[in-house]
Amino acid sequence: MPLRFLARSLRPVALALALGPAVLSAILPPPALAETVAPAFRQAVAEAAADDAAVADFYRGRDYAPVWTVPAGVDRLRALLAVLERAGDHGLPVARYDAAALAGAVRGMASERDRGRVEVRLTRALLDYARDIQTGALVPARIDPGIVREVPVRDRATLLADFLAADPAEFLRALPPQSQEYARLMRAKRMLEQAAASGAWGPAVPGAGLQPGQTGAAVLALRNRLMAMGYLPRSAAASYDAALTRAVAAFQSAHGITPDGVADAATLAEINRPPEDRLKSVLVAMERERWSNIPRGDRHIWVNLTDFTAKIVDHGKVTFETRAVIGSAIADKRTPEFSHRMTYMEVNPDWTVPRGIIRRDYLPKLQANPGALGHLQVIDSRGRVVPRGQVNFARYTAANFPFSLRQPPGQGNALGQVKFMFPNPWSIYLHDTPDKHLFGREVRAYSSGCVRLGDPFEFAYALLARQEADPRAAFDAVLASGRQTRLFLDEPVPIHIDYRTAFTTPRGALEFRRDIYGRDAAIFAALEQAGVVLGAPQG
Repeated sequence: MPLRFLARSLRPVALALALGPAVLSAILPPPALAETVAPAFRQAVAEAAADDAAVADFYRGRDYAPVWTVPAGVDRLRALLAVLERAGDHGLPVARYDAAALAGAVRGMASERDRGRVEVRLTRALLDYARDIQTGALVPARIDPGIVREVPVRDRATLLADFLAADPAEFLRALPPQSQEYARLMRAKRMLEQAAASGAWGPAVPGAGLQPGQTGAAVLALRNRLMAMGYLPRSAAASYDAALTRAVAAFQSAHGITPDGVADAATLAEINRPPEDRLKSVLVAMERERWSNIPRGDRHIWVNLTDFTAKIVDHGKVTFETRAVIGSAIADKRTPEFSHRMTYMEVNPDWTVPRGIIRRDYLPKLQANPGALGHLQVIDSRGRVVPRGQVNFARYTAANFPFSLRQPPGQGNALGQVKFMFPNPWSIYLHDTPDKHLFGREVRAYSSGCVRLGDPFEFAYALLARQEADPRAAFDAVLASGRQTRLFLDEPVPIHIDYRTAFTTPRGALEFRRDIYGRDAAIFAALEQAGVVLGAPQG
């Protein structure tokens, strides 16, 4: 199946698990037990749920009435075992739920105490699966301190109550993220699994690089691999012709490489990556989509750090896009990931140097030369400018330096002429920059953490268009005044600073980017440790 067109691939697979007569007979208790709760059952449930307040309160609140091991629970059990058996379709750790072991426990019930323990075990499995499928199998902050996203974990007591009140199969089908992106990533997962199992992409392209006009075995291998991946229509051409050049450029564009159509060493390295590697990125993207399982906003801003772009999205359509420069790959300069709301922009901003930059970079320079960094003002705790000659920088350390450093507004300001604010604990924002030359580079990770925009004025016009009859004139008038001014957005705009090495376009094309911070490699390693496996397609 072509890599580029997921929207056309694979029919949905129905989730179904037919429980055999032995299982059904095991879960149907004698008539007396269907209407009463035996003391042994009650005691077993209380013991099994003792270390889980939500489960203990749930059974206590229903006077220990069974949920699963009664005739009315058959549909619930069948629906639960069906989704647990197919948890691998979502890139989840199947062994964590172990549907086969649960079914075996049901079949093996020989006493009321057995029945009570199985009850709690099934309820825990429901809660574990629901948490994992809704909001992720991992805790992101434990993997990388730069992933500061607030994961929207659901209340467990509410989930249990809602499950009992709903059709079980429909309830469980509604648990995964309902976004189009998640659905497309699931299709991508199956497509890549099939490619890996069948070897559909063929052998790697040999050599260190190829140029248009060349012929030979390596060109044929390049042609065949790009055809298998869906970037080149069927062709019998034996040379690196115009069609192959266009196909290479299309591949490059879909992988964050300058699309010049030349299969140099860097491009060939990406072309030769096996489908298993791409599958890892997709599994991580699905986990990330679960972490972000919240309404994005009809209008929102999406910054994909790996793509070095900032976009305004209206009702699922990108209506504005600009290049971005992000935090460098140095550990303490990497841009964190989180969601917030943009509330205002500041035109003609000043720049208060972050404490981390002062400690790490600027204080040592001032200690070596008090006249260094002459574009910065020294500010005391009361906001007053302190003359350089009155400060003995050598007497201070990074821990006790009592001053701030500030750059006044101006075209040479480090923040440029406008910054876009969504106040947050990490002091991250989007802003202009005087260093325009960096936007021409393919990899744009150079800042100290904030996100610099290639077209900040146009970004401002797009944001103001909903509240100003002439947004350009309104913004430009404030800019021309030279005064530091805040322009508030009538409606705050959600902003999502994300990190996706695999993502899809609205038309269903699958794209990949480099793992510049190594975060996705760490996430996949954690998924593997949790029990996620790269497997063959199911069903």
